[in-house]
Amino acid sequence: MLKAKGVRVVGNIQAENSRKVAVRRGSRVGGSIQIVQGKAARIKGTRVKADILFDDQNGRVLAKGNRLGGNLQAFQNTGGVKIALNRIDGNLQCKENRPTPVGGNNNVQGSKEDQCSRL
Repeated sequence: MLKAKGVRVVGNIQAENSRKVAVRRGSRVGGSIQIVQGKAARIKGTRVKADILFDDQNGRVLAKGNRLGGNLQAFQNTGGVKIALNRIDGNLQCKENRPTPVGGNNNVQGSKEDQCSRL
């Protein structure tokens, strides 16, 4: 389990097969956040220079109030995905999530694709 609040990371945050990852308010990540094949994940109020990827999570996934310099991607998650109030300089992409992601009020500079087209 990783819980971080107000941290400064020069590079990336990567987690695989983790029970829970939470990166919260006031945190800054100089690279990307990649969370793969785990359970729950919450990225909230964080500045990320590059991308956020949620892939094959079987617990709840939340991306809320973040500022991204790249893309936000959610693929093959089965515990529920909520994406809301993010500012995304790249694309918002969602594929093969069950149930379909919910949320809204995302400011996306690129395109909103597939299951995320209405978010």
